[in-house]
Amino acid sequence: MNTVLIILAVVVIFAYFFRKEIKEKIAPDAERNYTIDDKFNAEKVSRQKEIDHLLSKMGENGIDDLSEKDRRRLDELSKK
Repeated sequence: MNTVLIILAVVVIFAYFFRKEIKEKIAPDAERNYTIDDKFNAEKVSRQKEIDHLLSKMGENGIDDLSEKDRRRLDELSKK
């Protein structure tokens, strides 16, 4: 009886710590159920957040605060 309780406790603890991995294997991935519109809107929001982040990074000194990589990324995002 004691061994059964110990094994059960180990299984419960294991399931608690690995619940995310277990859920991902059991439940379908949410991205697979996206429509084309949902995917487009999610990408648009992501682009806008990145643009906002880069613009806030510019601060008071303007574009001189951005690195060359950030400038290229901002230019790339603004063309979409």
